[in-house]
Amino acid sequence: MSYTAPVKDMRFVIEHVVGSEAIAELPGYSDATPDIIDAVLEQAGRFASDVLAPLNTVGDQQGAKWTEDGVVTPDGWKDAYEQFTEAGWNSLAFDPEYGGQGMPGLLAAAVQEMWHSSNMAFGLCPLLTQGAVHAINSHASDQLKLIYLEKMISGEWTGTMNLTEPQAGSDLAAVRATAEPAGDHYLIKGQKIFITYGDHDLTENTIHLVLARTPDAPPGVKGISLFVVPKFLVDAQGNTTDQRNDAFCVSIEHKLGIHASPTCVMAFGDNSGAIGYLVGEENRGLMYMFTMMNEARLAVGIEGYAMGEIAYQRATAFAHDRKQGAVLLGGEDASPGIINHPDVRRMLMTMRSQVEAARVIAYDCAAAFDFGGRHPDDDVRERFDRRGALLTPIVKGWSTELGVDICSLGVQVHGGMGFVEETGAAQYLRDVRITPIYEGTTGIQANDLLGRKTQYDGGRGIEELIVDMKSTLEGLAAHGAQGGLIDTASQSLKSSIEMIEGSVSHLLAQESPDLAAAGAYDYLMLMGYCCGSWAMARSVLALAATDDQAFADVKRATCRFYFDSIAPRALGHYHAIRNVSDEHFALDIAAL
Repeated sequence: MSYTAPVKDMRFVIEHVVGSEAIAELPGYSDATPDIIDAVLEQAGRFASDVLAPLNTVGDQQGAKWTEDGVVTPDGWKDAYEQFTEAGWNSLAFDPEYGGQGMPGLLAAAVQEMWHSSNMAFGLCPLLTQGAVHAINSHASDQLKLIYLEKMISGEWTGTMNLTEPQAGSDLAAVRATAEPAGDHYLIKGQKIFITYGDHDLTENTIHLVLARTPDAPPGVKGISLFVVPKFLVDAQGNTTDQRNDAFCVSIEHKLGIHASPTCVMAFGDNSGAIGYLVGEENRGLMYMFTMMNEARLAVGIEGYAMGEIAYQRATAFAHDRKQGAVLLGGEDASPGIINHPDVRRMLMTMRSQVEAARVIAYDCAAAFDFGGRHPDDDVRERFDRRGALLTPIVKGWSTELGVDICSLGVQVHGGMGFVEETGAAQYLRDVRITPIYEGTTGIQANDLLGRKTQYDGGRGIEELIVDMKSTLEGLAAHGAQGGLIDTASQSLKSSIEMIEGSVSHLLAQESPDLAAAGAYDYLMLMGYCCGSWAMARSVLALAATDDQAFADVKRATCRFYFDSIAPRALGHYHAIRNVSDEHFALDIAAL
């Protein structure tokens, strides 16, 4: 299936809305010039279009296959992965000390979007490796870094995240896998499920990060440690040996979508025990794992709207080609495409405008972590870390919920043909459906946004966000009352600010934790739509920096549609938050 990377919009958001110039001034990011950014986006777009997109249907139809000798990926997968690593895509945003290119996370977010739009099942492999690299780089000993990072950053080895067990889904306090000390290593025993790319034939080695309990560990989440467990043991020089570790994929899941991405049941230590190496200190594994998990949450949020992008492209192409309904349009024959139907135009604009709003929020989040990790001023770093932390559950929760809705609209645009696999629209819906579940469900993201990111800091991060929103409002006001798009943007953003302030005030005033939590989902969705209004308002202001009139005209129309037809959805969530009461729990559980 074809895919065309939306490079113009990506470049516009990076350079003019989020602002790559300030990021290039951060220590270590001086190479992130507009020319380099443009070159990376263009090359990544070509790779996604020419190499990954053609394999998307192949992967869906063939799927990954389990054998006694290991998991086999679909035709073309190994060659594509070899091209991927040889071109240096895996190393784009990693530490140059270990062979990375040292590019900002902002640029990496845009490139990731291309991988997921063109072939989400393929993109999941480097996504997990990326998170594993960050966890090792942030928390492991220098020795483990020297042994593992270079080959994981190059993509020569891949990485996984092993949290979930049959009895322990999101409740990691219930983890039972054990780690017995044995000299300079530990022997890991236990089973993990839902392990993405837990086994495959793309690389010579797979490096598992595994949560387990040591013998004297306290109960609950305080007793979890993190271990590096390679598929094949590695020598002190970082070379793979021929000694197979006691870590095996015993089966793969048969899933609704992402068929080419092997979702593995992993057995550790069924024989002598899987050799693992402690990351950091014992009993701090959950904290370390969150380094990886938060990285993955942002990446999965990007997956959500990235799938919306390809669904929009496919639906638009179909709507141009499908000839039907001339009588309804006042024509004499069936020559006009269905794209002329007002309701089809509504659906396409609904898809497009939400993708473009979500793109800005995701890039904002990635840029916040760039500033949080590199800015020389401690206070500035802390402020941006709060911003990134605040936006992460919004990107993860809102963008993935949107992704499902957008891909569903893509099926609807196709009509009956959307329900037929040959058009490809159904695959996008099947594939994207996992994203609101991956790395913490939407409900978990909502509780995180309300609890850790709003209540526990007294709303400080929200207050900082509102200050920046009001600054944009002032920027719009500086243009004066024009009765056009500027006024529409101002009204939408002003309403968004008021709804955020009212929601936060109401939720923080709740004495009952249950009542506050009952409004958490609506709070998450409200924040998404309101941040979307902010994103589009900033886009309107940023158009002054572009001399591409055709692009500017399209962007203005897309922003206006968002303000008029999408932003008002926040009002429904606002009323739901304000109306939460004990009556929501009136129905007895047995009656549900």
